[in-house]
Amino acid sequence: MRRRMYFLLPDVATARQVVDELLLARIEERHIHVLAKDGTPMEDLPAANLLQKSDFVHGVEQGLAVGGATGVLAGLAAVTFPPAGLVLGGGAVLASALAGAGMGAWISGMIATDVPNSRLAEFEKAVEDGEILMMVDVLKEKVDEVTDSVKKHHPEADMHGTEPTIPAFP
Repeated sequence: MRRRMYFLLPDVATARQVVDELLLARIEERHIHVLAKDGTPMEDLPAANLLQKSDFVHGVEQGLAVGGATGVLAGLAAVTFPPAGLVLGGGAVLASALAGAGMGAWISGMIATDVPNSRLAEFEKAVEDGEILMMVDVLKEKVDEVTDSVKKHHPEADMHGTEPTIPAFP
């Protein structure tokens, strides 16, 4: 299981040094995400993508739940009050639940891509002021090791905690 760690760094040069140290510590580049103010020259730093910058994952989860529940209710209503001449069973409830979950996840995911990641709201001002936000996904066992290493080599780095879990596919 991986944990997402958040670091605020003062500038791009420091971010580049931290990325190099993380790569030497055998953390793959795909597990490092850097977010900076628009217009900041990121050069070859691993930039945060849509999954890190938006509430897409959260939106899909909510869409699955709400759409699935709505589909179950619609299926139960169809079974309870079937259209004239039709006999519906449990398959109708299952089909409508799956259809509702799929539609809910799709629609909610599309909307959520335009919503900024709520977890990053606390870093918004710092990023606008020119600091660099680095998100690092590490194995649970390596959290302390990575934190100690970054703090040892970069005392100016500001550690902002760790998420208990991260989505399986960011």
